Amino acid sequence: VQLQASGGGSVQAGGSLRLSCAASGPIFSNAGMGWFRQAPGKEREFVSSVSWYVGNTYYADSVKGRFTISRDVAKNTGYLQMNSLKPEDTAVYYCAATRRDWRSTRQYEYDYWGQGTQVTVSS
Repeated sequence: VQLQASGGGSVQAGGSLRLSCAASGPIFSNAGMGWFRQAPGKEREFVSSVSWYVGNTYYADSVKGRFTISRDVAKNTGYLQMNSLKPEDTAVYYCAATRRDWRSTRQYEYDYWGQGTQVTVSS
């Protein structure tokens, strides 16, 4: 499975962006897709995840109510809709896929990673 993330950019605080993650190859059953982010000088952190076939979702507290994760199974693509963006959301965002627990917030439990896409939020 190869993942291709896109949709990053620069916005002002309060703005919105939609990230996409296109998967080439099968996303296995019981799998999930997640989004992580890494700000300059900080460790990579979990943002959100979705169970691939059922569509259950899970969010970090820092983005709950502002970000919405979704997926289109037919298109093999996941999405992260980011609203009410804040400067502290500035980071490189990565999508990843896991064949294990779709609610995992741990990077090592994700089997496939896309390249990052930069999100910059100015105040």
